Amino acid sequence: MDMGRERLTWGLLLRLGILLTAVCVCVHVYLETGVGAPTPLALGRPTQTSQNWGQQSRTKHVSAEAEEKDRSIKRRISYVRTLKKDREDPSPPCCPPPRPHRKETPRWHIDLEPWASESHSLEDEAKRFLNYITTPQVLCASWAGEESTQEENKGGWAACLDPKYSLTHRIQSKRCRVYSFGLGVDDRSLEHSLARAGCEVHCFDPSVKQPHLQQAEMWLHRLSVDWRDPNPAIVAQRQYANTKKLATILNDFGHRQVDVLKADMESAEWKILENLVLEGVLDSVGQLLLELHLHWAGFEVGGDDPSVVRYWFSLLKELEHANFRLFHVHSDPAKPRLFLHKNVLNASSAYTLSWVNTEWKP
Repeated sequence: MDMGRERLTWGLLLRLGILLTAVCVCVHVYLETGVGAPTPLALGRPTQTSQNWGQQSRTKHVSAEAEEKDRSIKRRISYVRTLKKDREDPSPPCCPPPRPHRKETPRWHIDLEPWASESHSLEDEAKRFLNYITTPQVLCASWAGEESTQEENKGGWAACLDPKYSLTHRIQSKRCRVYSFGLGVDDRSLEHSLARAGCEVHCFDPSVKQPHLQQAEMWLHRLSVDWRDPNPAIVAQRQYANTKKLATILNDFGHRQVDVLKADMESAEWKILENLVLEGVLDSVGQLLLELHLHWAGFEVGGDDPSVVRYWFSLLKELEHANFRLFHVHSDPAKPRLFLHKNVLNASSAYTLSWVNTEWKP
């Protein structure tokens, strides 16, 4: 009885095992043949078909992302290039872009040149400086004001009319403009000469009686140039300000450039020149005619004598860095031989110098 029951139990287990084996075989065949939906199964190893479909799906997704990224990069590159082009040429092709009066990056001090020698002596500094201001850097074939220079040595003011520079072409096209600054100036032969040639001449002298006066072929203005604008509180108490920075004068007059800038500022020239350098106003000047006074340091120029001469020399080197080249030097023999209150290398107390901006294209 027990033996029969045991055989029946083993027979049932055998049939159940065969059934489970058949089910597993069917499932395996099902998975291998890929019958049914292509959706990957949550359990077990994915079939080859499901792998291919997944790879294709991922490939399409990655390709779409790559294409979208490429389009985004191209849009950004196009945007950057458009901005750069707009910055370089913001005006239409027919009109030249305006020349800025100031540099984009403001400067607060000039760059001092190295000392002339390790001893920092006045004689070494003076020798380097005097050699620099008495050695023309470029040749000028013809000058305006040459006749007045030869007659009684009246200051030696001269503007370069060499055709390789722009002044001659500006005169021929009737677009020449001249600024002349001085205090009670008696000799205006150069200004008259340029006015007769067709230049628009503005003479600035705070001693004239009227704010603005047209005299013959020139304009006279009761105004002078300075290295700073006047205090607004002081201006408010007066009807007219006698001094302004050159950049302010240009803006007030609506002028973009000056072909010739002549200045005899009686020892204020050093700080005025420093202001022109720091504010980038030299970019708007074609030729600079300046009388230098060497008998003392000048207004608001401090330091011992060697430091003062080094500062002078550094300022003139800034002119060279701005593409200005010295073409004419004049020393009045009637002036006393004083250099910072001393007789140094028999130097004169005043020199009239003329520079041309070799890269100036207004």
